[in-house]
Amino acid sequence: MALASWRCCSWLILLCAYTWGHPKPVDLKTEDVRNCSTSPQYLPMTAVNTTAQLTALREQMSTKNLSAYIIPDTDAHMNEYIGEHDKRRAWITGFTGSAGTAVVTMGKAGLWTDSRYWTQAEREMDCNWELHKEVGTVPIVKWLLTNISPGGRIGFDPSLFSIGSWESYSKALQDSGRELVSITANLVDLVWGSERPPVPSKPIYILQEAFTGSTWQEKVSSIRSQMQKHHKAPTAVLLSALDETAWLFNLRSSDIPYNPFFYSYTLLTDSSIRLFVNKSRFNSETLQYLNSNCTGSMCVQLEDYSQVHDSVQTYATGAVRIWIGTSYTMYGLYKVIPKEKLVADTYSPVMVTKAVKNSKEQALLRASHVRDAVPMIRYLVWLEKNVPKGTVDEFSGAELLDKFRGEEKFSSGPSFQTISASGLNAALAHYSPTKENHRKLSSDEMYLVDSGGQYWDGTTDITRTVHWGTPSAFQKEAYTRVLIGNIDLSRLVFPAATSGLAMEAFARRALWDVGLNYGHGTGHGIGNFLSVHEWPVGFQSSSITMGKGMFTSIEPGYYRDKEFGIRLEDVAVVVEAKTKYPGTYLTFDVVSLVPYDRNLIDVSLLSPKQLQYLNHYYQTIREKVGPELQQRQLLEEFQWLQQQTEPLSSRAPCTTSLASVLAVSTLAILNWNV
Repeated sequence: MALASWRCCSWLILLCAYTWGHPKPVDLKTEDVRNCSTSPQYLPMTAVNTTAQLTALREQMSTKNLSAYIIPDTDAHMNEYIGEHDKRRAWITGFTGSAGTAVVTMGKAGLWTDSRYWTQAEREMDCNWELHKEVGTVPIVKWLLTNISPGGRIGFDPSLFSIGSWESYSKALQDSGRELVSITANLVDLVWGSERPPVPSKPIYILQEAFTGSTWQEKVSSIRSQMQKHHKAPTAVLLSALDETAWLFNLRSSDIPYNPFFYSYTLLTDSSIRLFVNKSRFNSETLQYLNSNCTGSMCVQLEDYSQVHDSVQTYATGAVRIWIGTSYTMYGLYKVIPKEKLVADTYSPVMVTKAVKNSKEQALLRASHVRDAVPMIRYLVWLEKNVPKGTVDEFSGAELLDKFRGEEKFSSGPSFQTISASGLNAALAHYSPTKENHRKLSSDEMYLVDSGGQYWDGTTDITRTVHWGTPSAFQKEAYTRVLIGNIDLSRLVFPAATSGLAMEAFARRALWDVGLNYGHGTGHGIGNFLSVHEWPVGFQSSSITMGKGMFTSIEPGYYRDKEFGIRLEDVAVVVEAKTKYPGTYLTFDVVSLVPYDRNLIDVSLLSPKQLQYLNHYYQTIREKVGPELQQRQLLEEFQWLQQQTEPLSSRAPCTTSLASVLAVSTLAILNWNV
């Protein structure tokens, strides 16, 4: 902290001279994990006995004459988060991590997962399972070829294999003498039986008109117009991703954790609309809203969710062409459409259309981010006061932030599991604490919090990294270079239809200049009360080109292994840029409105334009969030915001703690001389 900030009150120096002990990092080598090489074998209390499951599964495999069975970690809609009903891989293995593929043969069972989950897998799996510390099709197929003789049959559920996965396994097994066999009835489901959690049955409800950009009829007409203009003249669009159907009909529910979706498919033709869903979940108002009692082109015909395969197959027998997005269509549906009747693009027209927000949707998303700044600021103020007491840990902090968000107007819960990471845990880009495993927050360490909320008018996602003590010179430099990357990409002016991949290096350049980098993506799309990771917007090779009205996160970072992690994430909307000469150019307008940590900014590294941009951003925060705090009588938070958004000077990066601001204010009120 700058010396100038302490001159007012000598007692504050004495108060803050007391330093708290550095929390001991978790030593993964001492974790209670299985040991399958001893006699008898050692299993921790957290390990799950899977002998009965595997025995029953192998009996089912035998009835199908299978040598192996592949169990992926996804559901039938490629959801990022999986409902309890679909956690087949977790049930058969005991391993509850979000990523991993299981394969069972008649004599062995293996799990393939990445380094984030190795220790967790060793704690949760029994010795029936081999842990393979690799991911991808190639190592799995290599293992299969070693353990299955020529002539062997490898089974899979076609409703859980994406088109890409099926193509990858088929190619790898080609000419191997082993056969990849599609088994419609999921064998794990047959074994799971009555113990399997029920399918969600909560009501599917109408999202109020105040929170939607267009009526469902307008959206249907728009998609049909695109069908008519397509050079291959498709007669229908098949929607498999849950957010596509939710968006199209302005309907929401809660089948998927952190996402307001419901299990469904849609077959939108040029003359009919078929919604495949559990129709008992609709009340009379929703049925009337969907015009479900008629058969015209603007009437939604409700069919049972389980009938989508047969209905698509029957429709495909006619003189039709079916338009699909291959990224979210599973092989089970893909295979029933004759190739000559298939119109395949990477993303469906609904996926691409909903990526571009209209003016009302943009206003809704902006409003949700103004409100979302309030719980974030409340949390940061609370941390600044309570972390020095030594009473805050990663898990309790995450719970409190979720509580603050839940108190906001239009709140519908978090948009993902909060990443609350202190010290070396923040070096793991996607670490999240649990009630059993977490660290204390300390004034001596950096703290990273990546969180977001679901609101009826928008979805939010923001990351801030802070340090309440004295950061090292390297930490300040790394943080400032991450901030520079955020600024440089946010203020970039680029031609319309530029790909995100072509511009994401601007977020890395300041790090690259000194030999630093980060290993995750630079950003992703975000929805209107939909997915927090909404494709196909972003900076990946698979993302579509940037267009006006798209929302994306911008989130560079830096991670020092076993020491600390930094990430600064904002959500921004693509807008028209004002350029000196005429042309169609775009730029970003940041809608996240929480200040960065002044304690970690080395202003000397900022260029004049970067500093000007930062100060303008801070002024915007004051103008938009300040009145919100005042209106709610959050005066302490308002005072903190005013201090944190003071214009930065290239001469002296002044840092003032909340305690010193409050002390000065109190003394001023009492008319004391300071």
